[in-house]
Amino acid sequence: MATDHSCYEGTYANCFQFYLEKSGEHAVISQCVKNTLPGEFQRIGAGKSSLDVLGVGSGGGEMDVQMLSLLQSTFPAVPITADIVEGSSNLIDKFKALVAKTADLQKIPVSWHIMASEEYVKQVKAKGDMKMFDFIHMIQMIYYVDNLSETIKFYHSLLKKNGTLMIIVESANSGWDILWKTFRKDLCVDGIKEYRSSGEVIACLKSQGLKYEEHSVPNSYDITECFDPSSVNGERLLSFMTGKDHFYESFTPETRAGMLELLRSKCSAEKEGKVFFNSNLSCILVHA
Repeated sequence: MATDHSCYEGTYANCFQFYLEKSGEHAVISQCVKNTLPGEFQRIGAGKSSLDVLGVGSGGGEMDVQMLSLLQSTFPAVPITADIVEGSSNLIDKFKALVAKTADLQKIPVSWHIMASEEYVKQVKAKGDMKMFDFIHMIQMIYYVDNLSETIKFYHSLLKKNGTLMIIVESANSGWDILWKTFRKDLCVDGIKEYRSSGEVIACLKSQGLKYEEHSVPNSYDITECFDPSSVNGERLLSFMTGKDHFYESFTPETRAGMLELLRSKCSAEKEGKVFFNSNLSCILVHA
């Protein structure tokens, strides 16, 4: 996930790293990429003499590096370019370090756009000559854009013939969806003004008459520690899941109790005395 300059720095950045380790999210997205993209890339790249990729909200680049390597191994003789839009300079530095360590990627020129998606849209529109792309991906970032419909419309308009826009987002009725919609007025106040799951994304695609296919990406992770008020790790998880620096300092006791009750009863499943949060994702491929 990635957002404006401030959100992924400091305490929240540490909670984010901890969340990634705990949730196994990158592993399931990585598996989804391996399952879904080889065939998709064959279709996108058939007969093309060059391939251009755009990553929006790419974070530290772990997924981008995997996808670019996969695209390169699918079309070893075809020149590839990558453009990366990411608002956190911290995360861009991590991404650059990762690219420097990945021998395969040295041949791919990367243009870095250290800015939020909105800023990139403004710049591209102001310039007038829009660079078009064969593959555009937005992984876990659609929550942060100001206008969902305009954002999808804009990036879809940048697709070349046979191109694909890939959006990975929390599934409708996942634990995230239930938590953020139930406590909308407490949670949709900072980086995320309006929570969206795959439900909102698909409604938007339908209203624009776009062709898409949805692949489900099942995931869950252990949040048992969240119910122990003395657990530092429990609080770090709760802070990330509610978009705050400090969960216990950010809400009234009643709101905290309501959230914890909802997390246990509606957002999770209990197994062998542990509580597993439903963090199913959807991978949506939108065709040009």
